[in-house]
Amino acid sequence: MAESRKALVTGGAGFIGSQLVDRLLSEGFHVAIIDDLTAGKIQNLNTSASFYHTDIAHSSVDEIFSREQPDVVFHLAARVSVTHSAQNPLDNAEVNIIGTLKLLEAARRIGVDKFIFSSTGGAIYGNPEENPCTELTPADPISPYGLSKLVAENYIKLYHRLYRLNYANLRYGNVYGPRQDPYGEAGVIAIFIQAMRDGHRPRIFGDGTQERDFIYVDDIVEANIKAIDSGHNRTMNIGSGEGTSVNRLFELLKADLHFHQEADHRPRRPGEVHQISLDCSAAQEHLNWAPQVSLEEGLLKTVEYYGSEIAPSRRLA
Repeated sequence: MAESRKALVTGGAGFIGSQLVDRLLSEGFHVAIIDDLTAGKIQNLNTSASFYHTDIAHSSVDEIFSREQPDVVFHLAARVSVTHSAQNPLDNAEVNIIGTLKLLEAARRIGVDKFIFSSTGGAIYGNPEENPCTELTPADPISPYGLSKLVAENYIKLYHRLYRLNYANLRYGNVYGPRQDPYGEAGVIAIFIQAMRDGHRPRIFGDGTQERDFIYVDDIVEANIKAIDSGHNRTMNIGSGEGTSVNRLFELLKADLHFHQEADHRPRRPGEVHQISLDCSAAQEHLNWAPQVSLEEGLLKTVEYYGSEIAPSRRLA
């Protein structure tokens, strides 16, 4: 059934988006990518997909939708740094809110079957009173990034009410795995691995007791694929269901990498959530989805990837 279907992936040169593109192509989809390469990388692009080097808020988006006529839109392009959003809230809103609205208008105009949005479970709930969070946990973001994702979700739901545009809002935990940028601000696992491989002490902001819900990228891709034909017009958490402290994460990676130094603790950064984990019962019910890769297995896979893909600047002692 997928042979004649067309998918458009925003952020398709990025860490998650590029792996979703690979999967869609393997499933027989025709795929087009929109990416401005701010965070995405040329080497992540699958040459079997059409590529448009532009910003999602640019006027060229209308022309791209008219030319490609996608059946399904996967919207992953975003400013994802919490720190950047606090320092540059206007830029964050321009991309994450106005860019999303631009895509919704184009999708409405050509009659897209499904709009699948990569949202955040890690930032929308703020510092919840109870964990794990369900989708009924009050949304209370404490950063412009989290707020921008919530506003985008609400625009998507409004477009369903007004124009019957079908959607799925997928609220991710902290996604990790191959192709994540180890030199960015987001993506603590990739950053830790690269620092240790370079012989540097990883930085932990705060005391390290803060907890995140870490989810392997293959599980995220699978949730997106399942959302094509199920989970219509729902908002669903996509995570492991468990909180893992940054200190425990560091200890696991120390063992995997045979690293013998201690972490470099720095002051806590503003706008960061202290404790979050996601109840994913709704995704299990409506997508028939559940995470398949344990944290220990996922960390080993990620360590192996960076071991082969990135040469360390010097050996560990």
